Order: sequence, then C-alpha cells, then structure tokens
Amino acid sequence: MTYRKVNYEDVDQVSSAMHFLSDPLETEQVGVTVARCDPGWKSRPHDHSDNDHEEVYVLIEGSATVVVDDDPVEMETGDALWIPPESTRQIRNGNDESAFVLVSAPSIGDDDSDNGEWLLTGFAG
Repeated sequence: MTYRKVNYEDVDQVSSAMHFLSDPLETEQVGVTVARCDPGWKSRPHDHSDNDHEEVYVLIEGSATVVVDDDPVEMETGDALWIPPESTRQIRNGNDESAFVLVSAPSIGDDDSDNGEWLLTGFAG
C-alpha cells in the first residue's frame, strides 16, 4: 500500500486534548497532532531543545492564545505559528472549544553520515 489513513477520533486522546497521529500513520520525518481543546484547557509548557524539533501550530477552529517564551500570541482560525525548538510553548484555550493541527519535524543532522537523513531520536510528536 502506498498510503496510510487514520481518523484522529480513532486515536486515544492524551492530556484530554491531543491525538498523536505519527505512530498510527507510521511517519518517519514528521509529527502530526490534532489538539481539540475544551474551554479553559491549557497544555503543559515545554520546549523541544532536547530533540531539536521545530513546530508549526495551525489553528483550524476557534481562537486561543499560544504563549511562546512568555510572549502571548493571540491566534484566530486560519493562523499558523512557527516555533523554534528552544522556545517554550503552551496553548491556553479561551472560553470556547478550539482545534489545532500541530506539525513538528526534526532538524537535519550534522552527523558523519552526511546522507541528508532526518534525525528522529527522542521524537515527541
């Protein structure tokens, strides 16, 4: 088969909002998560400095605030936000449900193999 398909609603929810799709899709170079955030929901503040993953948060429904390094970034439906690996990030949802698609990818390694492969060590989705 040349493709893999999954419905995020069929994937167990983590932290009462996150549906990590990388494992069921068996991705090798990208992480994809759907976050359906209840009113007032907050994610755990975190960064990706340990695995060097950059992320893009795309708000596909509602409005929310993403705090990046203590800087609140107001998001509306259709907004996309790039976050570098070393920055701390946290989703803070408002009074209504919102939905994000979170995409992450590791940096291309500078190892001795120099084959252009993506490093996936410590991938967190």
